[in-house]
Amino acid sequence: MSGAPSSALSSAAAPVSRARGTRRVLPGFNLTLGYTVFYLCLIVLIPLSALVFKTFTLTWDQFWVAVTAPRVMASYRLTFGASFIAALVNLVFGLLVAWVLVRYKFPGKKIVDALVDLPFALPTAVAGISLTALLAGNGWIGQYLEPHGIKLAFTPAGIVIALIFIGLPFVVRTVQPVLEDTEKELEEAATSLGATRLQTFTRVILPSILPALLTGFAMAFARAVGEYGSVIFIAGNMPMISEITPLIIIGKLEQYDYAGATAVALVMLVISFLLLLVINALQGWQRRRSAT
Repeated sequence: MSGAPSSALSSAAAPVSRARGTRRVLPGFNLTLGYTVFYLCLIVLIPLSALVFKTFTLTWDQFWVAVTAPRVMASYRLTFGASFIAALVNLVFGLLVAWVLVRYKFPGKKIVDALVDLPFALPTAVAGISLTALLAGNGWIGQYLEPHGIKLAFTPAGIVIALIFIGLPFVVRTVQPVLEDTEKELEEAATSLGATRLQTFTRVILPSILPALLTGFAMAFARAVGEYGSVIFIAGNMPMISEITPLIIIGKLEQYDYAGATAVALVMLVISFLLLLVINALQGWQRRRSAT
């Protein structure tokens, strides 16, 4: 008889303990969701909607003329071409840097690891001025290159160098944790079965890090497309030659052509949104690969 009251008390206390166990630090879902949507609308959606609404003041013909002018098209080719080349370079050398940081121990490793994040913390204008001081005709490096006909500053090549500088950390920091989680036993098994180093890399290591590598490439490319501060100092900003699309937008704003500026900005916004979709798809693929 004494067991019945104790079992009844335990069954009554169970919902209370479960309720206490499910209590969360932050407020409930409805309140946090409301704050999230409000914050996103205030910071992201309202400014972007203003950009779209301002563009709608143009007719379709005016919009098309604004976004396909020869000078604007030249800036598209330079911006996306230089960004793609810089992202490809970072794809290769970012993988090498991540490999060295993960697989080797050497003096000053922590310093090198910290230097990878320097482009994140360094103001982009400071990066542009530093690169110009190095690569200009009277710079530390440029003074030895220009006598041989190699001119880097104030050319599209200088833009690529600046975009490589600001995009490298995205590849390194995306690939590095995946390399750390890669099982070395698989490499040892491949070696014991007679695989060469190239076969081990292409058939064992590369498939496991490929989603992260592509994600880092897409992030570096997206970052380079919108870069402005580090580029304007080293580009030379010559129309049809070394003028990037963000500079076109700034020029239209200075000429009070707000509708034309928002039209070009809308094109960049759509492309950036597509890049974000690609990055999210690659990250989802990476999570599925790591889960299996």
